[in-house]
Amino acid sequence: MDELDKLKKEWQSRELDLPKMSYNDIYKMLLKKSSSIVKWIFIISLGELVFWLSLYFVIPDDNMKLMHDMGIGPFMYYTNIIHFIVFGTFIIFFYKNYRAIQVTDNTKKLMSNILKTRRTVRYFVIYNVGMFVLSSIFIDSFFYSNSNKLYKVMDFASKGVPQENFANVFIITQVLVGVAVIGLLILFYWLIYGILLKRLKSNYKELQKMDY
Repeated sequence: MDELDKLKKEWQSRELDLPKMSYNDIYKMLLKKSSSIVKWIFIISLGELVFWLSLYFVIPDDNMKLMHDMGIGPFMYYTNIIHFIVFGTFIIFFYKNYRAIQVTDNTKKLMSNILKTRRTVRYFVIYNVGMFVLSSIFIDSFFYSNSNKLYKVMDFASKGVPQENFANVFIITQVLVGVAVIGLLILFYWLIYGILLKRLKSNYKELQKMDY
């Protein structure tokens, strides 16, 4: 008997000792794993909402005063309210997805719920990143087109900042800061939600194998 035959025989003998998992056992395991992942998506999104709300309330008064002095205070206030309402709506969807997966009783339904959760997370990420990009573009464009008023409101003259090229320097600084923040935001979503979505995708593929 050659070496390969020996290895095969040894593997077959080990295989007999391994516990056999039924279709139902595998389904329950994938259901539990998927439910846990969606629960974490809900918890993380809830923590994110608390973080952004906390950040909003600890913004220095000078920043809020600047927005009001520039004439966009009310607009930013109501925009933030709408943003947090939309954010909260996504969290409700995440919770509903979690509850739906918990009571799923067949493979096709679980696959459907996994796809629904993945879509919701994608829309959530696109919305948050898109909202930040649009807000940055609006504020930077507004400040740039009203740079003379901004220069006076922030009293840069008394600080020795020359008005010449002020608008260009300001907008370049704002864009660089905005790009850095957006990059960090995308990195956060890619690391946290991206990993969870990959795990859900892996579960989905396993369910596909079971369904055929």
